[in-house]
Amino acid sequence: MRSFEAILDRIIELLINPLIALLFAVALAFFLWGGVQFLINPAEAATREQGKRHLLWGIVGMAIMVGVFGILRILAGTFGFDIPNN
Repeated sequence: MRSFEAILDRIIELLINPLIALLFAVALAFFLWGGVQFLINPAEAATREQGKRHLLWGIVGMAIMVGVFGILRILAGTFGFDIPNN
């Protein structure tokens, strides 16, 4: 059983945590780009609307990634696994 836990720890450490961080960074970049679009073009309604959509979906993406991270922590605690803090 210990080898299964070690393998699962390595998968989480080397694959899952970096993937969550990458997707969070993409969502943050999307959010920031939406903010730039919204603020740079105050006269163009279409660009401002697109910026609003990017802001919204960036927030949604970040919330999903935080939720996934939290759910993984809850599951790991429930089943007694130790998740690395990368």
